Amino acid sequence: MPASGATNRNAGLPLCIANLALLVLYPVAWFAPLMRAGILPLFGLSEISVISGLQSLWDTDVFLALAVTVFALFAPYLKTTGLALIHFGLLSHRANKALEIIGKLAMADIFLIALYITVIKGIGVGRIEIAWGLYLFTFCILASLWISWKTRQSPNHTPD
Repeated sequence: MPASGATNRNAGLPLCIANLALLVLYPVAWFAPLMRAGILPLFGLSEISVISGLQSLWDTDVFLALAVTVFALFAPYLKTTGLALIHFGLLSHRANKALEIIGKLAMADIFLIALYITVIKGIGVGRIEIAWGLYLFTFCILASLWISWKTRQSPNHTPD
């Protein structure tokens, strides 16, 4: 019969694998098309990704570009890396609370994108189509929140 520590480590293996998968999925989501936008329905639509949106923002609004960079790139990746360190026993479970806050900041980016889409569609000036990258990016953020929540509930977690 395996030791209880080995059983607990094996129980957390699916969470660890899912979390490590996010380290690959996040960069894919950053370069994937979030939406296709155009001024008039007769002309082709331009694909917009997190990275292409950031490139445009750096030319027009540095403060907003910094905020989006933190929310869309650094916060989710920092949180995912922190969770990996917890899963490998290199970081205390007490850090999970701070990582959850970072994850909620990352979720703010999804709401910002959704707000922009709603406003632009409401104005009716142009045309916007949601692309698969928005769903992938949203999935990554929600999966990270779920992994953090499950990690907090794990048997190895000691209450604060």
